[in-house]
Amino acid sequence: MSHWLRTRDGAPRSGPGERGTLPWERLASADPEPEAPQPVARTSREPLGDATVIQQIKSRAHRRLLERLNLSNLDSLDRDEVVAAIRKVLHDLLLQESVPLNFDERELLVGQVLDEIFGLGPLEPLMQDPEISDILVNTYDQVYVERNGRLERTDVRFQDDRHLLQVIDRIVSAVGRRIDDASPMVDARLPDGSRVNAIIPPLAIDGPHLSIRKFKRDALSGEDLIRMGSLTGPMLELLRGIVRARLNVLISGGTGAGKTTLLNVLSSFIPLDERIVTIEDSAELQLQQPHVVRLETRPANIEGEGEVSQRMLVINSLRMRPDRIIIGEVRGPEALDMLQAMNTGHDGSLTTLHSNSPRDALSRLETMVSMSGLSLPERGIRQQIASAINVVIQLARLSDGTRKVMTIAEIVGMESDVITMQDIFVFERQGLDERGRVLGQFRATGIRPRFAERLKAYGVPLPADLFADAGPRAAVGDRW
Repeated sequence: MSHWLRTRDGAPRSGPGERGTLPWERLASADPEPEAPQPVARTSREPLGDATVIQQIKSRAHRRLLERLNLSNLDSLDRDEVVAAIRKVLHDLLLQESVPLNFDERELLVGQVLDEIFGLGPLEPLMQDPEISDILVNTYDQVYVERNGRLERTDVRFQDDRHLLQVIDRIVSAVGRRIDDASPMVDARLPDGSRVNAIIPPLAIDGPHLSIRKFKRDALSGEDLIRMGSLTGPMLELLRGIVRARLNVLISGGTGAGKTTLLNVLSSFIPLDERIVTIEDSAELQLQQPHVVRLETRPANIEGEGEVSQRMLVINSLRMRPDRIIIGEVRGPEALDMLQAMNTGHDGSLTTLHSNSPRDALSRLETMVSMSGLSLPERGIRQQIASAINVVIQLARLSDGTRKVMTIAEIVGMESDVITMQDIFVFERQGLDERGRVLGQFRATGIRPRFAERLKAYGVPLPADLFADAGPRAAVGDRW
């Protein structure tokens, strides 16, 4: 363990000393630096919490810590021991400051320095907040978060563009990528599964930008969605039957509407004895079944080679004997291969796409199929879609931040050159209350879907009044 300590001339220290002390104990009791710290100029009226003063103290403590530690070897040591050792050294360094700091203030600064070494710097407290779903760094001094479906600005800031770039580089280098003038955009994934997108100048005019979609460790259940007012019990009962009866489902919605959350809920209804293959751009699904094969795309390397697209993974998955294929989000020519898979025995498949209505979702799917490079007639594409997709579920994030299942629609077939659909359940908006919360009601349209007989054949009989019940009033104020 001794090789993570350095003497002042940079030479590595030896192992435990004559008294049998451990390396971190020797470090904690090391002599202070011979040069006295430069005092921070401030008047008696200047508050201790002044951002400039605190930043100078933190930067100086961080710099002096780096001079005394060989941080490149920390990964090979026990994390708790290293953190405890560094914490003690930082407290000792802060005690040498000319600015008087109490214990709580020193603890705050120590935590910030540890975040710089082991975490994402100023963003680390936001990463630990379970209520935050997105972190959006517009510039080094402008950081927004999405909390409970609404964006809000925080007081978090980086020192400058260079500081923000250091954090971005730490993220992308951990996954074997790089970001520079030659490659100014990058997608990456943090160890906890959170998705990261970064873009820097010259593409980003005002400075580096960073977007983080946090990974939820605990997936929501269908009962959670009922409690939050995102759907009703009858709707959940119908969705459970749809999955059990192996109908092909397309989940549609805008950014942040909850498509992946609902996809996780639907996947929980898949029987445990089925083999599932998941295909994603960035792994987010949290399937609980024991027999799951997870596939993830790979971007091209710096030379522009080695890319593995979703279409390649979809084609390969057909050779893996799947009972069901789940595509996290269809967005390109892989749509054709997905439809063909659904039409050739891989029923019960699930996928999502970005769209604002069920009808728009089918139009987008049609456009994606046309990107496959095959010269298919328009009617032929629509016939493929009508025969492959059974159910379209439309989600939306409303103006108050709540997320709702707006429509559960059945694809009936074709009439002339048009795909015909019928709504089974809808959410009807009824205005806003005095606090700006959306009022509305889930309502069954009274139409019994054609697939009801298929559900019965799969042992999922539905109550006769399921499609006549308007359902309870939607809850307001709850979000997911």
